[in-house]
Amino acid sequence: METRLADMQLCSSILSSLNECILGKQNEIERLMIAVIGGGHVLLEDVPGTGKTQLVKALAKTIGGQFRRIQCNPDLLPTDITGVSIYHPKQEQFIFRSGPVMTNVLLADEINRATTKTQAALLEAMEEGHVTVDGDTYMLPSPFILLATQNPIDFEGTYSLPEAQLDRFMMKLSLGYPNEADEQRMVLSREGVHPSDRMEQLSSIEDIERIQGQVLAVHMDDAVGNYLIQLVRSTRTHPQVVLGASPRAAIALSRAAKASAYLQQRTFVTPDDIKNLAPYVLSHRMLLHTDARMNGLRAEDIVAQLLDMAKVPVRLER
Repeated sequence: METRLADMQLCSSILSSLNECILGKQNEIERLMIAVIGGGHVLLEDVPGTGKTQLVKALAKTIGGQFRRIQCNPDLLPTDITGVSIYHPKQEQFIFRSGPVMTNVLLADEINRATTKTQAALLEAMEEGHVTVDGDTYMLPSPFILLATQNPIDFEGTYSLPEAQLDRFMMKLSLGYPNEADEQRMVLSREGVHPSDRMEQLSSIEDIERIQGQVLAVHMDDAVGNYLIQLVRSTRTHPQVVLGASPRAAIALSRAAKASAYLQQRTFVTPDDIKNLAPYVLSHRMLLHTDARMNGLRAEDIVAQLLDMAKVPVRLER
């Protein structure tokens, strides 16, 4: 119990440190932390200059562990990510040279600039925690967290992420522009060094792995679990949806809800945990009909409708 309380306080310290680095984005930073301790990957989609890359760098410094970065572009090859086997003449054998994917925290910057073939090199790593090169399988360090960024308005020289890859991201987040007061603080407080460069390590990667295990142990009542399942299943029958959320989405929402409860120092999941995170876990996994998109309907709007219609479990005290 003491270890659990100490780990919860450690999470609070990490959140406070990140909030000092990226101003005015407390909710977004909390969702990112939920994905990290929930064992998921995150897609950060936003316009340039909103602090996506700096937030990832700050997070990696704070939680410790190995950190590597890939700057995605069209000439990036799959082996530039996974690694390659090179023949060594003296030893008369092939030796595996690992790529940047062999790390704890991997930043894939502008992931949609990489070709679909290169993007596919991350599928195995994201889901199974290992990569296969020349028929040999190599395990990734544990935990492995992929944080990818992409620009939503730059279409030239970009490749859309396939549904199979989007489904492997626990959440899709957007930072957005800061408010006027926070932007003024950013400008006036800058002293030549970005706040992320002054971040200190607050935990070890072993701490994060232990916390991930504690998150999985958070209790979810059968009634709350059924509420989650019915919500996910309703995305598949909505008349405006071509492709609804997958069973993998249900598992991701369950883990995210448990992580949310953990950050709030609870040992159980409430329906509010699910309601608050459903738009960020389910929306990017849904494909709408063409006419719905042309009429301006978004997946987030569909999720909001389904949340309004879903019957929330209520416990009656006697």
